[in-house]
Amino acid sequence: MTRIDTTFATLKSERRKAFVAYIMAGDPDLETSLSIMQGLPDAGVDVIELGVPFTDPMADGPTIQLAGQRALDGGQTLHKTLDMVRRFRADNDTTPIVLMGYYNPIYSMGVDRFLAKATDAGIDGLIVVDLPPEEDSELCLPAQAAGLNFIRLATPTTDDKRLPKVLQNTSGFVYYVSITGITGAAAAQATQVGPEVARIKAQTDLPVIVGFGISTPQTAQDIASVADGCVVGSAIVKEIASGKPVADVLDYVRALADGAHRG
Repeated sequence: MTRIDTTFATLKSERRKAFVAYIMAGDPDLETSLSIMQGLPDAGVDVIELGVPFTDPMADGPTIQLAGQRALDGGQTLHKTLDMVRRFRADNDTTPIVLMGYYNPIYSMGVDRFLAKATDAGIDGLIVVDLPPEEDSELCLPAQAAGLNFIRLATPTTDDKRLPKVLQNTSGFVYYVSITGITGAAAAQATQVGPEVARIKAQTDLPVIVGFGISTPQTAQDIASVADGCVVGSAIVKEIASGKPVADVLDYVRALADGAHRG
């Protein structure tokens, strides 16, 4: 079992919902993002989703695109991101870390080399949004053989014919995208999300975590109440972009986590 599997098993036994927080590695700079990352578990974060900056982030909205650009301008790379995880693991060996990004930097490093470095650094799972299930032999299957979860996204347009293919080699959890479009584009609605989560859960035993469109503790609570938990990304990245002190960013995250845990 990975740290992800263990965390969700514990949450299930405690009848608690999960809170997943996304930050971009290296935004606004390496040391600040590491400080925020180190504070996330104490702020109530159950799983950390760590973005790898990329020059063509097609699934991301303006907020995360700008975060990635700030990180790239500061010299952030995949190598530095893995080293950031290694530094985090020096003090925390329990909180799951999911690396979220695109295939190009991994391909450039080489899949075998990347997987060796990722597992050594302490990565638990991967979300690679531009690799469809038809390309599972590229990274998904090797990653799972290396002991990493490969987390797939389902969306409002993933119909019943496509869903089994999406779920086929998914592990850890299913990430349900609550809205059609890019990150940070609209607000999630529990009344719309609930039936979709139920549809997915009818075809898998994996936890279903909902992301996109969550920016307040109340929305986090509402969405978590119809799923196994929620993800907040753009709203946290906006707090970081505003230049607020790390402590203030973590206070905001704590409020969101409290909302999700009440779901």
